[in-house]
Amino acid sequence: MKNIKKYLLLYFALFRTSFIADLEYRVNFLTRIMTDIFWYAAQIITFEVLFHHTPRIGDWNLEQMRVFLGIVFVVDGLYMIILSENLDQFSEKVRKGDLDLLLAKPVNSQFMLSLQKASTAMIGNLGLGLAWFIYSLLQLSDFNWFRLLWLLVLIPCGLVALYAMRFFMASTAVIFARSENLQFIWYQIYKLGMRPDSIYVPWFKWVLLTALPVGVIASVPARALLEPPQLGLFAWVVALAGILIYLSNKFWKFALRFYSSASS
Repeated sequence: MKNIKKYLLLYFALFRTSFIADLEYRVNFLTRIMTDIFWYAAQIITFEVLFHHTPRIGDWNLEQMRVFLGIVFVVDGLYMIILSENLDQFSEKVRKGDLDLLLAKPVNSQFMLSLQKASTAMIGNLGLGLAWFIYSLLQLSDFNWFRLLWLLVLIPCGLVALYAMRFFMASTAVIFARSENLQFIWYQIYKLGMRPDSIYVPWFKWVLLTALPVGVIASVPARALLEPPQLGLFAWVVALAGILIYLSNKFWKFALRFYSSASS
């Protein structure tokens, strides 16, 4: 418990430092928001056009698909704020020797590499995602608002699973030095999770919930809101988050065996 408190305080200090640094470039807040507005609009327009030609895609109608997109926007916003910049710059930190400095600090190196910098400019994007999510829920008839409580568990677990998978890919930079092709593979896998799992054939849907569990990022939380509770699936998501975060730490320690200082 004492260690958890220590790391929480450390993260809040890092977040505050990141926020102060981002305020020096205030125009960057607006440009990042505008960039993601176009991305949000592209996702919304894609599905709106598709539903002009069919009443259902997979298991869901247009109103339900809007809820799914709302969850995608919220999860993506949280990921961008907390993790994205750190993991995207992982290879550069290894090549430039920044990893040497982090390994020398008396704090968990995986924690520092993953959470050292927060992209606070993305807070506006998260606000836009939340606005769309609330709008999509209001379009549903007879929605049980108590179902939102499921999201307090499923979204954090989905983020943990997302982080662990991304960290696996990023950590390969320690072993291979240049792993840009593997990072490209990651982005293609991530895109699969930005689509509802019901559009895939059963065997591939199973893969996206187990071997490459990007399906737990948005599809499972959306199912918790739109369909009868699947307690077995929800329990699997919670267990999966714990398994993946444990394995990511084990893989990081394994990868460090191959690391030689950038100055060597």
